[in-house]
Amino acid sequence: MPHFHIEYSANLEGIADMSALCEVIRSTASEIEIFPTPGIRVRATRVDHVAIADGDSKHGFIDLSIRLREGRPDNAKKDAVDRVFEALKNFMTSAMEMHSIAISAEIRDIDAALSPKFGNVRDHMKDKA
Repeated sequence: MPHFHIEYSANLEGIADMSALCEVIRSTASEIEIFPTPGIRVRATRVDHVAIADGDSKHGFIDLSIRLREGRPDNAKKDAVDRVFEALKNFMTSAMEMHSIAISAEIRDIDAALSPKFGNVRDHMKDKA
């Protein structure tokens, strides 16, 4: 049940295609063993109220938060966040050539005992992974 939550500043509307970024993150994550494909959920939330750096409204940001159920080794999580972050950076390369944008990512564990899950996504997948 890896959750990928992208928060981005509103001034990036029209500069970066967030639907396409969600797909890049989903596709990249699906190739990483610690992220079970049926559980991948990627969403993006526009943040309308921000204050960044020196306060100039030209600055924008993208922050990617990755949450997944505990139990994966730290080296696997490090590799995973590095790979997803690289995909994010590559996606934003051309926009960053002309715009001031800060990009960040974080991966953290979810305590399985405190996070109940239920769903039938696997039952409806073409390739029942």
